[in-house]
Amino acid sequence: MQYLFDCRRITALVFVVSWIGFSASHASDKLRLLATGSSTVAPVMAELARKYEQAHPGARIDVQTGGSSRGVADMINGLCDMGMVSRDLKPSERVLHAYTIAHDGIAVITHRDNPVDALDRIQLIKIYRGEARDWGDVGGIAGVPVVVVNKAAGRSTLELFLRYLDLAPDQVRPDIIIGDNQQGLKTVAGNRSGIGYVSIGAALQAQQEGVPIKLLTLEGAKPTIANVTAGNYPITRPLNIVTRKPAQGAVSEVLAFIHSDEGVAVIESLNFVPVQ
Repeated sequence: MQYLFDCRRITALVFVVSWIGFSASHASDKLRLLATGSSTVAPVMAELARKYEQAHPGARIDVQTGGSSRGVADMINGLCDMGMVSRDLKPSERVLHAYTIAHDGIAVITHRDNPVDALDRIQLIKIYRGEARDWGDVGGIAGVPVVVVNKAAGRSTLELFLRYLDLAPDQVRPDIIIGDNQQGLKTVAGNRSGIGYVSIGAALQAQQEGVPIKLLTLEGAKPTIANVTAGNYPITRPLNIVTRKPAQGAVSEVLAFIHSDEGVAVIESLNFVPVQ
């Protein structure tokens, strides 16, 4: 009888251990995560999520934009599982943990038909301060007005661009204010006199899709993946996933997937520089 009792106990124990192992191995198949924030990171995260969901049937990762400031605020307030932030964390935000998934640059863009191919920092300052209102003032066609496209407050692209120009927000004289990269691309593509700035990755992707824009050489450096990778381009930034606590569980699994060969391939396909 004692032998029979021990066998039953052992069988039950094996069953419980096996069930726990099965549940753990399939935890990622049942996960539900929400990522919010940067409009630059969002398309990358959305494609990574799609690939992850294909490999883990039943998993669901929702991606919502709103700017890096939203990604930080949502994470601090516990409203998302992953915040998307396309810049370094500020000192006041370093209660969060940042995981860099890629690197990007900020490209100055014009319509494809604009004859200007390059600008320097001083010319850009004059354009965005409203001191150069004619393309003839910066080497373009005289008599053609410059239409200045600027980013809305709360966008990391705006912060980094103005930091590069050493301008305060109230010093900029925009004609049009836009939100995400796609709005910027559509605005400049639809205005032959326009000038704006967006993610290099987003701009290169749009160019490949036939959107009529041009990426300008800046300070002698072309806005290319090679120059971002080598650190030769003047405005670069990390693309981060941020969390309130060190990544664990499902979030840790997703980050591991992002850094896998499959994740790196997705990042490269969208014209961003993966983290090795």
